[in-house]
Amino acid sequence: MQRKQKGFTLIELLIVVAIILIIAAIAIPNLLRSRMAANEASAVGALRTYNTAMITYSSTYPSIGFAAAFTNLGPPSGTATPTSTSAGLVDNVLGAASPVKAGYNFTMTSSTSAYTFNGAPATPGSTGIRYFYTDQSGVIRYNTTAAAGSGDSPL
Repeated sequence: MQRKQKGFTLIELLIVVAIILIIAAIAIPNLLRSRMAANEASAVGALRTYNTAMITYSSTYPSIGFAAAFTNLGPPSGTATPTSTSAGLVDNVLGAASPVKAGYNFTMTSSTSAYTFNGAPATPGSTGIRYFYTDQSGVIRYNTTAAAGSGDSPL
């Protein structure tokens, strides 16, 4: 008489684990690429928001021109009325002194008649590959190896 075995053999379990590891090895790089693409799309959206906010700011406060800092575009504290030092044109994240959103760090330079915004991945190759740039022309440009500038390719 032969005994009936219940359960799985060690070989069967090893084969299942190997198949799961192969599937994970294929899926994880695609997941990381998708996350970087989402971070880059978020950075481009933020730069579009900054362009719109700067044009609105300069139209609202023509005697000042463009905002001098991110915080000038940000929301006023509490229920205060928007002013030139906190115009309420962007949210708390984009209106922070040193904004970081979706793995991108943003910087700006500004004068009364011109401005530039740059977006750089916080961890190049992990949070994003492309560096972004925009100015008062409204064109968003990118570079894959270094900080983007006015001579780089437009999106």
